[in-house]
Amino acid sequence: VTTFKMPENFGTVLDKQVIGPTTENLIKSDFPEQSFKPKVQIAFQRLPGQCPRKIEVERRRVLYLTFDIAQLLASKGIDSNQLMPRHHDPDNMPTIKDEKDPVFPIYLPLKVFDNDEYDCRTPEEWISLGLEPGSHDRKPVPGKALLPTDDVLGHEDPKSQKLIYKWIDVGILDYDKETELYLVHKTDEKGLVRDEEGRPILNGGITPEG
Repeated sequence: VTTFKMPENFGTVLDKQVIGPTTENLIKSDFPEQSFKPKVQIAFQRLPGQCPRKIEVERRRVLYLTFDIAQLLASKGIDSNQLMPRHHDPDNMPTIKDEKDPVFPIYLPLKVFDNDEYDCRTPEEWISLGLEPGSHDRKPVPGKALLPTDDVLGHEDPKSQKLIYKWIDVGILDYDKETELYLVHKTDEKGLVRDEEGRPILNGGITPEG
């Protein structure tokens, strides 16, 4: 009688034994699965012949993934890089020949035009999407934010004329009720939300030291 010996590279052996397509989600993500599902006002119990709730949620999820805020704004003639007010530069004022308004440059922040009356979720509900069933750790929530491409200069002087603003994929970590601002973190090239040491950022980035 001999004892069965498991090979040391047992994991790689199993990976090679893939037969046919798989339904397993092979995309690694730091976002919970439910954070990508849209909110629908449909009853959970549907009558025969009506579209089931799960199918309607999946249809809207696929539809919303086709939307891109930068392209939607560009189709209306809006340059996303011009949405952030900049410092007044009297030496480089555009002339009338440039077809730009030389007297009134953009100076109003986006917050002036913000309206949350028709939002489908409150800020607390958005943040709670990071909570997975059975877990005490809150993961980031996926989103897009208009941020400067230069992080260093963006923190020092967010209204600098040298900055270029783009819609960037971020993970929403937390929300401040007093300032009505979200705390976000840029995703890396793999779409993950990680700290300097490569660890997932959980619970809004709060460390044991506070």
